[in-house]
Amino acid sequence: MSASLRVPAAPPPLDSPGAATALLEAYRPGTDRFLATPRHTLLGSGTASLVPHDSRPLPVRVREVLDVARRGGGPAPVVVGSVPFAPGGAAALAVPETVRWASALRADPLVALHGPAVEHGDEWQIREVPAAEEYSEAVAAAVKRMRAGEFDKVVLARTLELTSARDLDLPAMLSRLARRDPDGYTFAVPSGPGRTLVGASPELLVARRGTRLVANPLAGSAQRSSDLAEDVRRAAALLDSPKDLHEHAVVVDAIREALAPFCVRLEVPERPTLVRTAAMWHLSTTLTGELREPSSTALDLASALHPTPAVCGTPTDVARQVIADSEPFDRGAYTGMVGWQNADGDGDWVVTIRCAEAEGRTLRLFAGAGVVAESSPAAETAETGAKFRTFLSAVGAAL
Repeated sequence: MSASLRVPAAPPPLDSPGAATALLEAYRPGTDRFLATPRHTLLGSGTASLVPHDSRPLPVRVREVLDVARRGGGPAPVVVGSVPFAPGGAAALAVPETVRWASALRADPLVALHGPAVEHGDEWQIREVPAAEEYSEAVAAAVKRMRAGEFDKVVLARTLELTSARDLDLPAMLSRLARRDPDGYTFAVPSGPGRTLVGASPELLVARRGTRLVANPLAGSAQRSSDLAEDVRRAAALLDSPKDLHEHAVVVDAIREALAPFCVRLEVPERPTLVRTAAMWHLSTTLTGELREPSSTALDLASALHPTPAVCGTPTDVARQVIADSEPFDRGAYTGMVGWQNADGDGDWVVTIRCAEAEGRTLRLFAGAGVVAESSPAAETAETGAKFRTFLSAVGAAL
């Protein structure tokens, strides 16, 4: 273990400088669950109980596990983990034995300090699944069907399989991801036996605090530029792009429709704004609402939204089938959701993008692009390549 990743002997107080980065540096794969949001940083250690996989709705199972944990006494219980893209898939959710909280990483001045150096000596073997040319052909086939009126949108993804000659340093990867985009949602959670889901998503699916909810869909993207003038030009072009504005509107309309039954009030801005990560510009809309029933939990809301057209397409059933026919891999946790919820129903659920699944010495990276009738296969393929940069930079690899 490198010196920069040692657990502090005495963790600083919740809101003191260094508290959030201390939790980041304390993360250990296999036993811990880490999640940083723009509001707070969470580190869960150990496993007190697992959310079972059965035929009951997931929010019901989560509520039952949390109620049992709360009746057992001790600290306020929290469920943390991930939910897969596929309907009915097994979620990897658990109540940790201990949970430590701190303020947001972005508010911690120590996050600006350099994290662990990238081990450029590593030689990664990289395999594209599918190859970029095959992905472009799948996009072209989908565009042809949309122009024929079969469906409106589909999100098609591809993967990179990275294999290292040495053991993976997941704490170092997580630290670099968090320090590169401290305003986003950085996570590392067990996703199955011997597997870890790690990433830095820019997209909040939904958050619930008491009777208030917030959703922040992103759809429509442009690659950042290192040249300031060109970067500004790309941002302005994205904000005025008919293709991207249409893609974004499809997502916002679907989220409005899904959330409206839960709300006595739902505010939806007329036009999107821009958000940026280190690699991408995104069109963004922030929806806010007041719940009709205080018993509606964060996971109730997230389950009603998942999957949005931002990660699947529309109509949903048709888009799912196109994805199954076009993608030669199982998405697993990718484009599912990752987050937390407490026994009162408050929580944050984030769209699982800009992520990888680690197993042994292999990382599988995922990236997708929203395809509509106006899409260019070459442009969508380039967009996935740009999105891979978030994780490639964290491991010192290049496509």
